[in-house]
Amino acid sequence: MFSFIPYNARDPRHRSRMGAIPAGQTLTLRVTMPRDMGVTGVTLLLGRDGAPDRELPLSWESTDGDTEWWRADVTFDAPDIWFYRFAYTTAWGMGNICFHSSGMGCFSDSGERWQQTVYDPDYRTPDWLPGGIMYQIFPDRFFASGTPKKDVPTDRRMHAGPDEAPDWQPDPVSGRWNTDYYGGDLEGIRCKLDYLASLGVTCLYLNPIFEAHSNHRYDTADYMRIDPLLGTQADFTALCRDAKKRGIRVIFDGVFSHTGDDSRYFNRFGRYADVGAAQSPDSPYHSWYRFRPGGGYDAWWGVKSLPETREEDPGYRAFITGEDGVIRHWMACGASGVRLDVADELPDDFIELVRAAVRGADPEGLVLGEVWEDASNKISYGARRRYLLGDELDSVMNYPFREAIVDFLTGGSAEVFIDRVLTVCENYPKPALDCLMNILGTHDTERITSVLGGLTGEGIDRRQQAALRLTPEQRQTAERRLRCAYTLLYTLPGVPCIYYGDEILTEGLKDPFNRTCFDWSREGGGVTEHLRTLARLRRAHACLARGELSCVSAMLGCAAYRRTVPGDALVVVANMNPHDITYYLPHRERGYAPVLGDLRGNAVTVPAESAVIVTEL
Repeated sequence: MFSFIPYNARDPRHRSRMGAIPAGQTLTLRVTMPRDMGVTGVTLLLGRDGAPDRELPLSWESTDGDTEWWRADVTFDAPDIWFYRFAYTTAWGMGNICFHSSGMGCFSDSGERWQQTVYDPDYRTPDWLPGGIMYQIFPDRFFASGTPKKDVPTDRRMHAGPDEAPDWQPDPVSGRWNTDYYGGDLEGIRCKLDYLASLGVTCLYLNPIFEAHSNHRYDTADYMRIDPLLGTQADFTALCRDAKKRGIRVIFDGVFSHTGDDSRYFNRFGRYADVGAAQSPDSPYHSWYRFRPGGGYDAWWGVKSLPETREEDPGYRAFITGEDGVIRHWMACGASGVRLDVADELPDDFIELVRAAVRGADPEGLVLGEVWEDASNKISYGARRRYLLGDELDSVMNYPFREAIVDFLTGGSAEVFIDRVLTVCENYPKPALDCLMNILGTHDTERITSVLGGLTGEGIDRRQQAALRLTPEQRQTAERRLRCAYTLLYTLPGVPCIYYGDEILTEGLKDPFNRTCFDWSREGGGVTEHLRTLARLRRAHACLARGELSCVSAMLGCAAYRRTVPGDALVVVANMNPHDITYYLPHRERGYAPVLGDLRGNAVTVPAESAVIVTEL
């Protein structure tokens, strides 16, 4: 029976529409059964969290040779995450049709179910992001303008220059190892806006820029002040203004699940004149934190320098999301949105308030969440999250695509790659899918050049990581694979994002080695020109902004897919074999034209570990 496929969620004969649907829309589901089974009935078992399954009978529809078709029309009346399977009866007994793999169903009692995402029909995401390109900057390590700074704390250790390696050993006094700085600043980013524009960048994501006492600045000390090493509020406003003149929007990192212990709000060490929560229960900030009887407090992942905030506290909520709050303040200064750090650790209703604040300041403002898994069905703190149903996030960082691409380019199968991509396309609402932040590297991952060259920091200490470099041969492999990786990233649904320095093949393993300075002596090298070519491609083809994705083929180390909108279609073919291949495209009377690669008729040559692109005429 396993060779017979009674249901395939990726076949329009079985499911009338692939992917998430808006509430109120009717979905037709069909099951096909062998006639010799003597099926007397088929039932759809449709469930969601916290509620018993609904049982909906399918009606017999037609006979097709040795098989028969059963059908159900289902209308979903409210946004939610639904799961379903089928049961059938025969004269001899009962059985189940459950999810098996790649959208397929099989006769099984496993209980595995398909997912159907149903979202708010009024779900809207910013129109300016689809079709664009993002660029992520760790501000201290991008470019130092040399502009004199005022009021910089005297306890910060500055490197002599960008060529020095970041500190990886703990400070002998404080025990911390993230207290060294290079002096990259907002004015430095503004100086490089023409460079960013040349890459086709339309959205700039900045890691934390508010005052803090570590170089990563995820330990916020003052939400209403730019860190003095980065500049001033006026510098931020000037950056946003001049970026927008070049068609580039700026979003900032919103770190709201915790603050720093060395902050004006907690003030554990008395640095600030304010009475902090750690100093007195009478502090206006005391209710922002959870203190334990007999001493101690809740800290993010147990890190004492990062006391957790109580996002349910009315005062804290007003401070972040109110009319005079943090979000509206920086949006008024020119920001176009916020990336929410550790969105998993923020309550749903708090994220709703963040969205309302962003949209209240700018109807086209962006709310992007950090979620590492499939954000459509994520469970955190015992609850199914509602990130992408229409009233919380616009979209998320797309780690699932990163893992799919990296695995494919380092020995994984084409079939698994396509399945992982299609799963995201199926589960995410189209408004969120088109705004996904597609990544190969971030400040939380090892540098993509090192990864694709075959290095990893897993299982080795920082001393070993500090000395580990790619060989010339590994670096050539990494560059070849990176070109292919970016070709995929720029042509899959969502918005590609460059982590600063990846375009010039910056190496580095785990933190702090993945946060080294941009080497401006190598500007224009690596895969920079390839990225400029891909940027022109994205501007020229509407199908890369909001187009549908479908699989052409996936086997033997080769994956091919189409992106289509009415009047525009591209086919991407990726070959991860160690040898060149000739790929024969599906026959079309009007044929194809080459975009990236060589084409003869409907045959395209795909070199080893590379990808080519053609357009349908």
